Amino acid sequence: MKKAKSHSDIVEALSLQDLCRFCHAEAAWVIELVDYGVLDPKGSTIENWRFVGTNIARAKKAHRLNRDLGINVQGVALVLELLEERDAVRRRLSRYEAI
Repeated sequence: MKKAKSHSDIVEALSLQDLCRFCHAEAAWVIELVDYGVLDPKGSTIENWRFVGTNIARAKKAHRLNRDLGINVQGVALVLELLEERDAVRRRLSRYEAI
């Protein structure tokens, strides 16, 4: 796991194994998330994958959806897409309400 240069606990990037430990998930499940476009790791091979920023948060949210609601990977992809669309609409609406 690659840590930030400051003395904080902020993580710059996670390997596949680190992400699996962080989310308490199997590597095959994370790979499936990548296959469905839920996650977009940096790196050309699975061994070189690095998950950064929003990918880490999306993986954690995807795992909660799967664990708590029993949603499969295809459903997780759809739910996350709909949640992001909702958030974008809310941001646009808040700009209009501010006017």
